[in-house]
Amino acid sequence: MSVAGGMVLALGASLLTAAPAEAAAPSRQAPVTAAKLSQARIAKQKQRAAYAVQYAYKQIGDPYRYGGTGPGKWDCSGLAGGSWRKAGVKVPRTTQQIYRSVKYKVSWKGAVKGDLLFFYGGRTHMGIYVGKGYMIHAPSSGKRVKKVKLNRYYKRNFSGAVRPGY
Repeated sequence: MSVAGGMVLALGASLLTAAPAEAAAPSRQAPVTAAKLSQARIAKQKQRAAYAVQYAYKQIGDPYRYGGTGPGKWDCSGLAGGSWRKAGVKVPRTTQQIYRSVKYKVSWKGAVKGDLLFFYGGRTHMGIYVGKGYMIHAPSSGKRVKKVKLNRYYKRNFSGAVRPGY
């Protein structure tokens, strides 16, 4: 089924969207699809996601630092990358690089624990979805890593999500 130049796939209860071909990385790798994933890979990804979320929870209260990759001081992409790195998955450094490199794209409604949510037109901010309508993120200078409710503001500024670990 084609939607706005992308593909929509149903996997369980979540709705996944693949990026349009024009947005693909220069390597032109096909996006990850449900048909390509074994049950073992799915289980391993869920385990890694749970670990990444657990690690992110432990960082709550740490100060924001532009360019911070921890431990102890984080920016938004540093926190996401650090959490997934602790779970055994390498991701690039910046928000835009992370979004481009992770092939498994996710919709707002399809987000599950561990997914990385991106905000604003240039995908300049991100957080880690922790379930039940909340995310953990490193907000901005002078603030600390915190868990926040994904309210209308975040939904209005949502610009995509990815699921690392496959």
